[in-house]
Parts: sequence; structure tokens; C-alpha cells
Amino acid sequence: HVQLVESGGGSAQAGGSLRLSCAASGDTSTIYCMAWFCQAPGKSREGVATLERDGRISYADSVKGRFTISKDYAKNTLYLQMNSLETEDTAVYYCVTGTWGGTYWGQGTQVTVS
Repeated sequence: HVQLVESGGGSAQAGGSLRLSCAASGDTSTIYCMAWFCQAPGKSREGVATLERDGRISYADSVKGRFTISKDYAKNTLYLQMNSLETEDTAVYYCVTGTWGGTYWGQGTQVTVS
């Protein structure tokens, strides 16, 4: 099993920045990808950014050029640097990891942009 603990959410002004963190623990050797998803009020959960084990990165079109996903492998911590925030970025952000034993989700962290 893998446990995920997110932090770094909060409130920001439009045009501002936030950085989300997701600390993974447990059987982290089985992780083959990590990602950030978000769910805005009244909408379905959708992918924001993905980091594959081989280093490949992909972003949703809506965040390209504004958000950056990265990972500190020594700390088993995933990050999402969010710049040039827009009010449409307001959502609960979830860290998710795919492992050979299953998929695990964090508890979510609220991001509010005004």
C-alpha cells in the first residue's frame, strides 16, 4: 500500500502562485506514475498533470505553460507549482499514484483563486 499526504493548498489572488506537495510513504518502490487531478464544484474530477516513472510529463491543455509537475525522488514527494492562477483553477486538488498493486488517492487539498 501507498499513503499520500497533500499540503500547500489555500487561497490566492488571480495571477498569483501556489505550490502543492504530496508526500508518498509505504511501498513506494511499486509506483509507476504520479499525477494531480482536480475537481471543481459541480464538475467531474479531471487530470491536471502526470509524471511517469520514465520521466515523461503531460499536462491538461488548460494548465500548459502555467503549472509544473515535479518530484523529489529522495523525499518521495510530488509537487505542483501553480503560477498565473486563474479563478477557473478553483478546485479540490488530489494527488494520485498508480502502483503495481493498485491506485491510491490523497485526501485532497482546496485551492481557491479569487
